[in-house]
Amino acid sequence: MKTDSFPRRRFLQGSLAAASLFLPSPWAGVRAQSEGAVKLLRAPKLALVVGNATYRSVPALRNPGNDARALAQALRESGFEVTLVQDATRAAMLEAIDAYAKALAARKGVGLFYFAGHGLQLQWRNYLLPVDARVAGAADVPAQCVDIAGLIGGVRGAANPMNVIILDACRDNPFAGDVGAEQKGLSQMDAPTGTLLAYATAPGNTADDGTGANGLYTENLLREMKVRDAKIEDVFKRVRLGVRRSSGGRQVPWESTSLEEDFYFVPPERLRRLSAEEEEREFREELAVFEKARQAKDPVPLEQYLRRYPSGRFAELAQVRLDAVLAAQGERPVEPVPAQGNPFTAGTVRTGAKARVGDRLSYDVVDRLAWGSKPARLDLVVTAVTDAHVIFNDGLVVRDLMGNQVRTKNGQEYTPRQDHPVEYAVGRKWTTRYDVSVKGVVQGSVTMDFRVAARETVTVPAGTFECFRVEGHGINRRRQGPPVDVYITRWNAPGRVRGPVAIEEVRRAAPAGHVKDLFSERMELVSFEHR
Repeated sequence: MKTDSFPRRRFLQGSLAAASLFLPSPWAGVRAQSEGAVKLLRAPKLALVVGNATYRSVPALRNPGNDARALAQALRESGFEVTLVQDATRAAMLEAIDAYAKALAARKGVGLFYFAGHGLQLQWRNYLLPVDARVAGAADVPAQCVDIAGLIGGVRGAANPMNVIILDACRDNPFAGDVGAEQKGLSQMDAPTGTLLAYATAPGNTADDGTGANGLYTENLLREMKVRDAKIEDVFKRVRLGVRRSSGGRQVPWESTSLEEDFYFVPPERLRRLSAEEEEREFREELAVFEKARQAKDPVPLEQYLRRYPSGRFAELAQVRLDAVLAAQGERPVEPVPAQGNPFTAGTVRTGAKARVGDRLSYDVVDRLAWGSKPARLDLVVTAVTDAHVIFNDGLVVRDLMGNQVRTKNGQEYTPRQDHPVEYAVGRKWTTRYDVSVKGVVQGSVTMDFRVAARETVTVPAGTFECFRVEGHGINRRRQGPPVDVYITRWNAPGRVRGPVAIEEVRRAAPAGHVKDLFSERMELVSFEHR
């Protein structure tokens, strides 16, 4: 085993943490977008990087050593204190992980763990292979390999503010025939609170070791993490796009995130809030880029938009359009293997199948401000489907192919909006902004932040469904009157119902300083029929 590390006592001591509490210029005194983001910039940054290549009883790998060394250097340049461990035995890996977890607990720093090498899954659990692993059967795996659950438990117990776990361990299982593993690659897991979990390719799939100096995944990661101003989740979205396009969809990285604050490998020179004028100019510029991109039949403009705005106000819409363009060109990207029965995840489900003429959805609509009123019935029938829209009741209601509202029964119309994600997974977050118009006159501009909060069982008149609960909060800045807070909770069962199972929406304002509900409504699915 090769180890490149500062002494263990230095790794564990917390005396340097105090010095990190004060940001050097130009950070001192900066008014930040998020106080939490500034705290992460001030916190100590600790990394454990492991690269296992020279295996003793299974085929050696070409790139993990190069990948680990390159990533360790990039992290040092980003201000991390790095322990680099190469060709580690099981005992050495466990010792390094234990020291790492203790250091995080002592110093309350930002933690990053990276592993390159062989990995496997068995009975939904994921294992990293040390170089001395000798596995003759399934019973040997827990004793010969390193269970990722132990690593996650260690960093969770550290109670530090943020963790990143990167696993470039999705090669073919070298013991597959011996251990009887039913699935390839790694099993899907949901990231614990305050954690980003990243795989080199989608759960249940494998990635090639690569023929260059670095593997395809780490090559892209090294490039993207050096981009100034890039939030960490944007880094991984760009990595996913780059790897997918380079591999023709044969390798598509995957992440699960529950991060609550922004983190930067290379932070902006100044963190500050944009003025209202700057926000408006930025939005109009992004909208113009998106409108041009979505008309294209070539993937390049869409890729350019997604690289520039990986978490943009139209990123979900752009991703769906890119998927369609690439599919027309013959791409068949790998997807996460279904996780039914996996106790470590709520699963990942793509937005539902395309609607068909004749589909029916019936809802009971309750006005919760009109006490004692009976539910109103809303019957929706798909009367036409175009390349871009699903038309209900001969145009009374129009949605896009993802289910986003284009026109409501009340006559409101919207610029492109993304209330729905490309895929549902607990922890997924996105934002949207759109204008609201009536008869061509703009009434206001709405900004919403959404997240998939949970997966849960919901019972409505139409039956019982396993749903993803989506929570949204935002502001409608009306042209006339005070701004309105908007709260939306929506339950979706993608793959089963081509529309929401239930929706709750509240709109609240504070005219003259008195908070007042202007609108409060709940819709529940009564029946549905899909053609």
